[in-house]
Amino acid sequence: MGTHIMGKQETKKIRNVALLGHGGSGKTSLAEAMLYISDGTDRLGKTPDGNTVCDYDSEEIKRGFSLQTAIAPINWKDVKINVIDTPGYLDFAGEVAQGLRVADSAVIVIDGKSGIEVGTELAWDYATEAGIPKAFFINKFDDGEARFRRVFDQLHERFGVSVCPIVIPMIDGDTVTAFLDLIDMKSYTYNSKGGYGEAAIPAAFVAEAEKYREVLYEAIASTDESLMEKFFGGEEITREEAVLAIHEGILHGAIVPVICGAATRLWGVGNLLDIIDESFPRHTAKGSEKIVVGDKIEELPIETDGVPSIFVFKTIADPFVGKMSFFKVMAGELKRDTILKNMTTGQSEKLSHIYVMKGKKQIEVDQLNCGDIGMVAKLANTNTNDTLTAGGVVRYAPIKYPQPYMSMAVMPAAKGDEDKISGGIARLLEEDLTLKFENDAETKQLVLSGMGDMHLDVTVAKLKSRSNVSVKLATPKIPYRETITKTVQVEGKHKKQSGGHGQYGHVKITFKPGEAEGLTFTESTVGGSVPKNFHPAVEKGLLEAMQKGVAGYPVVRLAADLYDGSYHDVDSSEMSFKMAASLAYKECLKQAKPVILEPVGALFVTVPEAMVGDVMGDLNKRRGRVMGMNPAEKKGYTVVEAEVPKAEMMDYTIALRASTQGRGSFTYDFVRYEEVPSTVAQKIIAEAAKDEE
Repeated sequence: MGTHIMGKQETKKIRNVALLGHGGSGKTSLAEAMLYISDGTDRLGKTPDGNTVCDYDSEEIKRGFSLQTAIAPINWKDVKINVIDTPGYLDFAGEVAQGLRVADSAVIVIDGKSGIEVGTELAWDYATEAGIPKAFFINKFDDGEARFRRVFDQLHERFGVSVCPIVIPMIDGDTVTAFLDLIDMKSYTYNSKGGYGEAAIPAAFVAEAEKYREVLYEAIASTDESLMEKFFGGEEITREEAVLAIHEGILHGAIVPVICGAATRLWGVGNLLDIIDESFPRHTAKGSEKIVVGDKIEELPIETDGVPSIFVFKTIADPFVGKMSFFKVMAGELKRDTILKNMTTGQSEKLSHIYVMKGKKQIEVDQLNCGDIGMVAKLANTNTNDTLTAGGVVRYAPIKYPQPYMSMAVMPAAKGDEDKISGGIARLLEEDLTLKFENDAETKQLVLSGMGDMHLDVTVAKLKSRSNVSVKLATPKIPYRETITKTVQVEGKHKKQSGGHGQYGHVKITFKPGEAEGLTFTESTVGGSVPKNFHPAVEKGLLEAMQKGVAGYPVVRLAADLYDGSYHDVDSSEMSFKMAASLAYKECLKQAKPVILEPVGALFVTVPEAMVGDVMGDLNKRRGRVMGMNPAEKKGYTVVEAEVPKAEMMDYTIALRASTQGRGSFTYDFVRYEEVPSTVAQKIIAEAAKDEE
């Protein structure tokens, strides 16, 4: 069935197909089945057994689902299909974005029992946004509870008339007895190697087959006027015409074929591969590739025989192999030992060895043609989203990653591991651009941000397995601040008599709310009551004291005017005036009605219209102020705009996902500091006192 020449493959014979869909719909099992029936593997791995080609990472094996995008090249008849197996869980949407950047088409996998799920809708949106053709593979028809008619009707209703059946199950009671191919009007039964026996469609099922064939052929006819005339004139559309029309229809989005099967039983997998072979587009079908020119995205015609240019869409920081850069050949032919220039850094990189990846297995090749996908190791200065080219100044449009908003403070499980944490996370940041890591100067915490709790959990596990660093995660501290609200006149006197020199410093200061963020220091003393040479010491004393207010947070927007004081010829010193200033500041905090300030941000939540009420109710509980609502770009969705304190946003990623079943998304950006209501302030002060103990 398949041959094993993994090397050079003509551009027109390459298909890059992303597998998308809800977690658990069977994408990795489908990739495994494709490999097995094309002789790409000699045994059929199973996800629960942890022995599939595409789920090879120790964390994936432990958890039983995909965490990253993996590549499986398949030789089928005379084409090479690069299957791009993506994760289904929302926390790993960044991996999906990488896979889609280099895919030329998508197969959306659906669980035949569950039907359309949130992941199905998201997969459709992702593929639509990427501008690539799509097909559906309805999986798990070896389960008596899988229902074709119900799922097909859902698809038709949700995604429109372009959705049309090509391979449907023949069901007797609760058992699938065969599959019907509506183009050839034949029934197929499969053996344990995925091979199939053909037969005529049994009389009892002809009416059902005709009904769905009508849906298919009407969709086919709609792609071409002459076919439309034939169809409505009752003339037969030939197989060749149908296959060509499906190819054209898929390319332009007018047809979204539906194939049914069961990946773990190898049912329908050969039919899917045949359709990918005959009807799915190659890299050059879209004619041009998106590039960056200045701050705009433009189109550049694809040249299969131009200078070799590659785009790095994924990086793995492998502890044994080193840095692995996964790339797609965007133009020209790439040969080993080629020297390419990185358009981000301006440095030249020699690609001494190039590989094709099959899961984790590396297969070295001499050359890869335009449209193919490969890997090069140990390019120290090359990262995800980089373009490398042998000439010209082209830069391919980067992958846009979703922003991570789930933040946790990272603490070492063992003392003295702080330095190791940063090094270990730096390696993970190279391969995962949906992770963020920062050292928060205000709260003095290391903060890790990701796409959700599962994402952070996996990151912690990888940190342990790859860098042998154990960490604990905790809710991060909020960088509160304090400020005064009243003008007061206070004095501070520092006087100490001990053997030898004494200490004497005395200041009178007017404190009031300031305009500038920090300290605004002025002096209006007369007659040298505090000599000029001590003024800097007073200012320094205040600056140091301002690091902590009543609740222990930094004080901001403070204006201080030194208007009087006294000194001693012998006992006064800079130190004495620093101490006096500090005493005056403490007195100010007692009298000037200090308040706590908290960071507040602008929140934009995009949700289905029906869920707006729930979102607004939840925002009220979070002390949010709703500022307005607008229709979203996505049909049937609304954007709710609000201002919400950061302290109330800590679990928002999880809460929104739960309340909208994953359909909601949001952005959140800091805007300003605002006064905390007194009831909340009391809690903050109590917490701060507990931390001090």
